[in-house]
Amino acid sequence: MISSTMRKVSVPLFFAAVTLGGCTHYVKQTDFDSAIAELRANDQKQQQQLDSLTQEMQQRFAKYDAQIAEMGGRVRVDTAAHFAFNDTAVRDEDKPLLDDFAKVISSHYPGAMITVEGFADPAGSTGYNRRLGAKRAAAVRDYLVGTGGLSADRLRAVSYGEDTNRQVDRGQSRDAGAPNRRVTLVVDFAGSAGAAGAGEPASAG
Repeated sequence: MISSTMRKVSVPLFFAAVTLGGCTHYVKQTDFDSAIAELRANDQKQQQQLDSLTQEMQQRFAKYDAQIAEMGGRVRVDTAAHFAFNDTAVRDEDKPLLDDFAKVISSHYPGAMITVEGFADPAGSTGYNRRLGAKRAAAVRDYLVGTGGLSADRLRAVSYGEDTNRQVDRGQSRDAGAPNRRVTLVVDFAGSAGAAGAGEPASAG
């Protein structure tokens, strides 16, 4: 499987190799076409996996207050968890969604890279909110590893703090700012589908 980043590098390198090697080696048209066809096939396969993952999560998370979107080769699960004011504890009401997320990933996409994004409302200083967002992201990451059974090597936690461009309700804090105090889950790369097949729904549990 060739990731989007690798494809962006592979194609220019391929053309560079053809150009530099033109004086001493002749690249057959069939070899060139085969290489391009392989890149396109890998791209199509990865897109199919992302489409399948998006559809499965939309079906699985229809009962939760979560937005599922596919953008730029990523699947984003928005509003995956919310937090009390100035708090970093994962709420009991958010654990079922996190459990289902972990089941989908571990059952069908064990090679997926997950980014856990932490946010805060704008109350407090920028530095404090960045640290608060980091603690919230770490709390969800640790829950997905400890309870969900996901590999710690496949999860990374980042913080956007009170970043204005990422606030749900811009400028709102405390009771009105609850939507801003959240964690978002992003599947950066679906990886290879598991043995059960990407098109099959994960078993309920």
